[in-house]
Amino acid sequence: MRLEVREVEWVKPLPAPFGVSAEFWSALASGRLLIQSCAECGHRQFYPRPMCVSCGSDPIWEEASGRGTVHTFTVIRQNGVPAFRDETPYVVAMIELEEGPRLMGGVTGCAAEELRIGMAVRAYALKVTPEIGLAMWEPA
Repeated sequence: MRLEVREVEWVKPLPAPFGVSAEFWSALASGRLLIQSCAECGHRQFYPRPMCVSCGSDPIWEEASGRGTVHTFTVIRQNGVPAFRDETPYVVAMIELEEGPRLMGGVTGCAAEELRIGMAVRAYALKVTPEIGLAMWEPA
């Protein structure tokens, strides 16, 4: 499933894609949320790794649905870093995907006080450079 891609002017720190993670960040820039899946044992995993953590085989990339639920979250009310200072309060959450793995990302589209563990969310992608996208979440 393709995610909505929102292009933004990004002045905050960026991930440093390299090795096995580069394809993940690049796919997000084009609206695809990827996780790894093992062709041998079926285990799905995130964060990207060179081998399946269950059986040691080579994982393949699989496109995730972009749907999940809030597993846990925190509300950031203070941040001294200039790029984030004016955005407080903001929410960072661990999202459990329908496919199983958990990803971390910002949650937008609702007040921090309205967010709940178990809330259904869907992903969208922020295209922050031509090669890098970031996964963000909003209530489903």
